[in-house]
Amino acid sequence: MKLNNYEIKGVIKIVLLVFAFLIGFFSLWYTNTLVNKLESQEREKIATWANATQLITSPEAEGNLNFLYEIIQANTTIPVILTDSNGVVNQFRNIEAFKMGNEAWVADKIAEMKKQNEPFEIEFMGGKQLIYYENSTLLNQLRIYPYFQLAVIALFLAMSYFAFSYSRTSEQNKVWAGMSKETAHQLGTPISSLMAWLDYLKESDAEVPQNIITEMEHDMDRLGLITERFSKIGSEPSLTIYSLYEVIEESVRYINSRTSDKVSIFIRDQEKFKEAQVQINKPLFAWVVENLCKNAVDAMEGEGEIVFSFQGIRDTKVLIDISDTGKGVPSNKFKTIFKPGYTTKKRGWGLGLSLVKRIVENYHKGKIYVKSSELDKGTVFRIEINQVA
Repeated sequence: MKLNNYEIKGVIKIVLLVFAFLIGFFSLWYTNTLVNKLESQEREKIATWANATQLITSPEAEGNLNFLYEIIQANTTIPVILTDSNGVVNQFRNIEAFKMGNEAWVADKIAEMKKQNEPFEIEFMGGKQLIYYENSTLLNQLRIYPYFQLAVIALFLAMSYFAFSYSRTSEQNKVWAGMSKETAHQLGTPISSLMAWLDYLKESDAEVPQNIITEMEHDMDRLGLITERFSKIGSEPSLTIYSLYEVIEESVRYINSRTSDKVSIFIRDQEKFKEAQVQINKPLFAWVVENLCKNAVDAMEGEGEIVFSFQGIRDTKVLIDISDTGKGVPSNKFKTIFKPGYTTKKRGWGLGLSLVKRIVENYHKGKIYVKSSELDKGTVFRIEINQVA
């Protein structure tokens, strides 16, 4: 099965996501392995420190005092507290002395050390002593480092993604504007020429039937409208107050006259549509209606029903549903179908719905989305457009 561009991009995104997950997992696993090793080494150091402390007061220490003192002094990183069986502190190391004067703080610190590591029990100064210790600063930093590292990487990736997305959107806008302006420019010359030929036919002695002249005038008007639409893409269009019914009805009438008799396009709730006043650019919004109808006709393969229905007003926006009886849209494609280049047809640029979305959302500050769809039964698009207060 051959994948289209968006399906290929989706696969690439999944592969990159899995790759990023594996990097994060390996980083956490490797760091955790190092932490466990360092934790074992620190416990071995404290065990050696405990033995040295226990031996230093025993007869066996004679001749080895300097060596034992060196072992005790060698611990410069691991906080240690030595207490008797009643919890009275006899010694401490690598803890600020002023803190040890606070009994409540010492009690909390011993409880924290006991929770973190099992204390050592030794014979010291004629009785049982307990050695409490906590992980070194290095070990604690190493524990949280991978999470900090992943957070920084995630932040960098997010910033890069938004930067590239903005750059890509900006580039697409320039392409849209440039292509539209060039199309309008290219249409201008042949339209002017055709207008001249039409005037010539009217004034000549050639016996051209009037209905042919009329149809040619309609087609010229249509070409002029198309040119106007393209010229408005990429610039801020002027918005005028119109009856919503007037704009939709005119477009539906045009599409109806150029589609198969097997396709029915009609408007429900006509009175409600007539009451709704919206501020739009008529040529562009009519383009939205026509593109949605043409898209629906393709989805229905030339046979079915397209219905425009009024769904009320919500938060100053008029809600319009456009339903068809076509082949439907998979739920995972609800957003993808509005992206430039996405198409299921063998022929086509995949720009129709992308243009619709751009006109509704960028130029009219509205919304358009797939409200619902059922495979082999049809799709409902919803447009939310600003109402005139």
